[in-house]
Order: sequence, then C-alpha cells, then structure tokens
Amino acid sequence: MWLPTLSELRQIAVARRYVSAGRGEVRRYLQLMGAFMELPDRQLVRFGRSLARHARRITDDDLEMLLAFDWRSRLTAAWLIGLDRRTQFRERLGTLLLESEMVYAGGGYCFALARFAEDSDAAILIAYLDRYLPRLDCYYDQHDAMGALLRLDERLGTDHAARFLVPDGLWERSAMREQDPHEQKLFMAEMCAFAESCMTGTVNEWLPRERLFPAQPMYGDDAPER
Repeated sequence: MWLPTLSELRQIAVARRYVSAGRGEVRRYLQLMGAFMELPDRQLVRFGRSLARHARRITDDDLEMLLAFDWRSRLTAAWLIGLDRRTQFRERLGTLLLESEMVYAGGGYCFALARFAEDSDAAILIAYLDRYLPRLDCYYDQHDAMGALLRLDERLGTDHAARFLVPDGLWERSAMREQDPHEQKLFMAEMCAFAESCMTGTVNEWLPRERLFPAQPMYGDDAPER
C-alpha cells in the first residue's frame, strides 16, 4: 500500500489551499484558464480578492513546490507570481516555458512575464517563439507568448514581435497561423489589467471592461502531459 511521504503530504496540502480553492465553485485553476470571465460581478470581485490575498500570502517555498507539481499547480503558481510581481522567479518560469513539458501551464508563464514587463522578459518570449513557431507539430502556447510579447513591445517601446509577423514569416507558417496576434495582445493586456485591479482592490472598476472579452475555453482535468 502506497503511503505519501511528509514532503508529498505538504505538497498536496499546498495544492489544495492555493490551486483547488473554490468552496464548491469551479476550481481556481480552471477559473485561471479563462472561466473567471464568465463569473457574475459579485463572484468575480470575491475571486479577485481571494487571488490577491493568496498572491501576497504564499511563500516562495510553497511557490517552488507548486512549480514542481502538475500543470494545475504550475498554472496557478505562475498567476500568483505574476500578480505579486515576484521577479525572482523569472529564470525559473523561463526555463519551464522553454521546456514546455505540460499543457496549459505555459499561458500562466506568459502572463507572469507580461506582468513583469522588462526587457529580460521579452528575451524569454522571443527565445520561446524562435524555438516553437517553426515546429508545425507543436500547438503549444505560441499564441500566449505572442500576445505577451506584443504587450511588452507596447509597454517598452520596442518592436521585437515584428520579425515574426512579416508576410510569409514564422507566424504565418506556424501552427498558430489562424490565430490573430493582435487579439492575443488585447486579451493578454486585459489579463494584466485584471491582475492590477486585483492587487489594488479595484476589480469593481475593471468589471465593465471584462464584458468586452469572451471567456477563453475551459478544459477538463484529463489534460495530457506533452
């Protein structure tokens, strides 16, 4: 009979506290995949307050533990890191993004890098796009990475994304060619605006903007590893 170690028990407890939070509602990790955009206003405000509270409260050790766990935990950890702008995790997130071992978590890494909004974050996104856009067999997180890079270009006054988006360039020849990069940029910018409203206690002021963006598709618990 399998018995978990003390370390595994702690990991499970941390995941229950931060990843599966919801009290009978849709689990937090599913909300962070876009379902929160469909919440009624009062629930969305509560969700934002809960996110901000946990983003400030969680320890770096617990974040490291989540980043070493499954895709649900990695996605949630990335959001909490991005919300609180814990830039000490930049290198770790960049490594995980480039490895792309698990589905769905990459969107969280891209969100966090967009929140950090520094040149080094753009460099990570560029490296990711250089690696995965030529891979026609990889329908990964290139759309999130492009949205984040375009967002950073706007914030930093740079033009890094341009070379990917030229006619017959890497984007048009990639598995993501049907995606509109500028829509991805707008969505990523709105995720960052939502995060800022969470951390400043102004989700009520953000609510009218939420209605402009349809919720992203949700996925079940049976997501495969890559």
